[in-house]
Amino acid sequence: MACKTTESRKPRRNRVLKYVLPFCALLVLIIGLVAWILIRFGKKRNRIQIESGIALRQRISYIEILKATEDFAADNLLGSGSFSKVYKGTFLDGAVAAIKVFNLDVQDAIKSFDRECEAMRNIRHRNLVKVISSCSNEDFKAIIFEYMSKGSLEKWLYSENNCLNMKQRLGIMIDVASALEYLHHGYCPPLVHCDLKPSNILFNEDMVAHLGDFGIAKLLGGEEIKVQTKTLGTLGYMAPEYGSEGIVSIMADVYSYGILLMEIFTGKKPTDDKFTGDFTMKKWVSESLQDEIMEIIDGKLVTMMNEEELDAKSKFFRLVMTLALECTEDLPENRIDMINVLVRLKKIQPQFH
Repeated sequence: MACKTTESRKPRRNRVLKYVLPFCALLVLIIGLVAWILIRFGKKRNRIQIESGIALRQRISYIEILKATEDFAADNLLGSGSFSKVYKGTFLDGAVAAIKVFNLDVQDAIKSFDRECEAMRNIRHRNLVKVISSCSNEDFKAIIFEYMSKGSLEKWLYSENNCLNMKQRLGIMIDVASALEYLHHGYCPPLVHCDLKPSNILFNEDMVAHLGDFGIAKLLGGEEIKVQTKTLGTLGYMAPEYGSEGIVSIMADVYSYGILLMEIFTGKKPTDDKFTGDFTMKKWVSESLQDEIMEIIDGKLVTMMNEEELDAKSKFFRLVMTLALECTEDLPENRIDMINVLVRLKKIQPQFH
């Protein structure tokens, strides 16, 4: 009887092993696959952080910033403004960022820091400079941004070593219009940038334009369509109601955009010595619109085209300058909004091909 019992157990054990062994093998395979995916994902995430420098981080310490900027070395200075200086910073993990350090000795610098943090907290758009982190204590305040490796529109427009063709210039203005359309109509409450100018438009490695510097931006709360401020933007780009009365609305940004649209295609600043007294950039463009439109176009663009191409593009320039004048109407209520600006520019764009 004992022998029969032993023999009967063998098939049962074999049956158990038949199911258990494949299950164990499958489990080991799954664990190995999950481990491989996690390792690959971790490497990819680290690689993205190092290459782009835009991975979101916890608060960065003053010591980390000090090391990243090499004690705020002059060689790392990217630019400066009324309330701050911007440095290039390279962190220990290889990530590169733009570090905006606020000068707390300047009146309203802390307000500018707080305002920019508030403005940038929730906005997300491909044409807005991304915030990585911040550093804030009683004696030091800084915001860490995505690094824009190709510099500013200011540099590209007025440097002898750089030149933008017509297609690039229109693409840049579509990028900026897209950012403003989001801030004015796609974000709640609406956000007014208040300081639109070439030095605040930055380019990444792919030459995609990003709007930056929200240090004097204004959020329109509740039912507000305009607010009053004592902090003014940049001379030449401010709407009449903003410059004279400090009244800010989304239409003030539209005015600045119109000036910028004139500037990028004429190669002239609104503060150029050419414009004195009542003779403004707006008046210059308006007077040239009918017969002499090609005479006001940036000379760098003219040298890129032959006579036939210049004639063919005259209609395009006229459409763009007409739109710029609609943006810069004296009364805010008469200005076109950014939704329609974007639509118009995208209709013009195919004429480049």
